[in-house]
Amino acid sequence: MESMPQKKPRLEWLDALRGFTMILVVAYHVAIMGFGESWRHSSSIPFLMLFRMPLFFFVSGFLAYKASQVWTAGNLGTLVLKKFRVQVVPTVFFFLLATAIFHKKFLTGMMDNLASDMKGGYWFTIVLLYMFLIYYPFAYLESKLKVKSWIPITLLFVLSMAVYETNYLPKVFEWAQGSRLRKTVITDFLNYSSVNQLLLYFPFFLYGNIVHRYWDKAQRVMDSKWFFPIVVIVVILATLDALKWHTLRMTWAIIPLTVSKFGLLTIVFMYFRHYKEYFTKLSPIGSSLQYIGRRTLDIYLIHFLFLPNLPGVGTFFNTHAHNFAIDTSLSVIVGMLIIGFCIITSNILRISPFFKKWLFGRT
Repeated sequence: MESMPQKKPRLEWLDALRGFTMILVVAYHVAIMGFGESWRHSSSIPFLMLFRMPLFFFVSGFLAYKASQVWTAGNLGTLVLKKFRVQVVPTVFFFLLATAIFHKKFLTGMMDNLASDMKGGYWFTIVLLYMFLIYYPFAYLESKLKVKSWIPITLLFVLSMAVYETNYLPKVFEWAQGSRLRKTVITDFLNYSSVNQLLLYFPFFLYGNIVHRYWDKAQRVMDSKWFFPIVVIVVILATLDALKWHTLRMTWAIIPLTVSKFGLLTIVFMYFRHYKEYFTKLSPIGSSLQYIGRRTLDIYLIHFLFLPNLPGVGTFFNTHAHNFAIDTSLSVIVGMLIIGFCIITSNILRISPFFKKWLFGRT
């Protein structure tokens, strides 16, 4: 009888990184949806937007790769069905609940949210499902190749980058940011389905997947003397250009923007890995971040219900000079309070095995 492959121990610092990223997500929603801040006037939102969601999808792609996974048609079907159950059912439930709470006319609010690619905030789990629906069949087909190679995943990444680029070609594609071209059925489909968000973030999912596939080599690169200084210098220049200088015009402006996104998430990832001894369960900060990291789905689904309605805060920040520390700290502090309420609510609902399974995907 064959022995089952032993599961590798969880990377505690990676769970902590997920928790940190979740805090940024909630803080961003506090600033934008709760305070009504404008990203054009905020000193922190434009910077955090560069790596907040890319980092989340990077971690998702990193965790999606499992070297010990045995790919069969049955396993593929099981994984796909599990993802549907875990991500579609809870999302639909909380989407409808939030719509009923925050819209006086339920049907009107639901149609407005469905017509938006943001889905009232509930786009993330749907887009992540799309990514798994692409990646799982790809990994299944890849496993059938007689020779293991880096070429298939590289080609998929290059293709995803090519599609990503279309979002920044407003004179060519009607779905591109800032496009004034006539909207078509394709544009409507991308909005209603939120597939346009898939186009924007799938490269980061694959980037994380590639890093995990070649983890030993990736660690050697990160531990080399030259890598981190070069990344920091390049990212500083790219971020300054993307946010302040704007020296590159038209379609070329995508270069510093893209470099900033990939570079900043790499720096944050390297930081948590380098200081991993501070993010263990023995550390108060580490154990807290890990707990949040293991409850990201719960927090994401519930936190919209607890966002404040304080437009006066956003009005103040939009009309007065402020700095990164104050802007970020206020959103993070309120965000942490909301996360606390989300965890309490999650724990109450998890008393029921039915809710635990169907609302949070746990058995």
